[in-house]
Amino acid sequence: MWVVPARLEDMLDTLFGPPGEWPEQDLIGYSDEFDPGTALMAYRCGVFPMPLQNGILNGEMGWWSPMERARLPLDELRITRSLRQSTKRFTTTVDTAFLDVLDSCSDPSRPGGWIDERIKTAFSVLHHVGHVHSVETWDTSGRLVGGLYGLHQNGMFAGESMFHDPGHGRDASKVALLRLCLELRRVGVDLLDVQWLTPHLESMGAHVVPRPSYLELLGEELGRTHNNAWSQPESSRMSGTALLSMMEDG
Repeated sequence: MWVVPARLEDMLDTLFGPPGEWPEQDLIGYSDEFDPGTALMAYRCGVFPMPLQNGILNGEMGWWSPMERARLPLDELRITRSLRQSTKRFTTTVDTAFLDVLDSCSDPSRPGGWIDERIKTAFSVLHHVGHVHSVETWDTSGRLVGGLYGLHQNGMFAGESMFHDPGHGRDASKVALLRLCLELRRVGVDLLDVQWLTPHLESMGAHVVPRPSYLELLGEELGRTHNNAWSQPESSRMSGTALLSMMEDG
């Protein structure tokens, strides 16, 4: 029987243990310690960090691998007529306002907010060294009204969080997701991991696969080559109309 390690060094020694011995639940372990390198390693194992906030364990870093893992196949992306109209009102960029996106995603007033200072620090470091990327959505007044961020490893991108401004950015997070999909096509990523299925993501084509199937697919994608040719921040600005045109051409 697999014992959940209480210390991070135990977790590293076992690499979370064999997946066949993981608990049959989304939470597979926890630790008192946390750092960017461990987070990066975890994603390669099909595991991601999210702090524990309730119950007996409160404050430890939880390590999660959902029994039903949500993914969005890029070739099954759905763009509704209403989203097309919304997209034309916005402009998107890549990696130009990462800290602002991170701050908006971690706003403590958001329902279900989970991003704490440990997560913010780790992902800021991983962004600085090129593993984490953000997509920003701007309105015609130059306001940041939506965005997302996540982690890129070879043929996999793990979406971490997204946000939109309810007053000025209806559909702005969905538009950011469209731009992300365009970028992923350019860099040769096929696996867009979105962790848990939500109605928002399901409406755009996301669906779930069992944990073993996800881990098998992840192993294949981590072995794939990619060109890492993300758009450079200074030249990444793209109108919504241009975005739709490139999505159709791709």
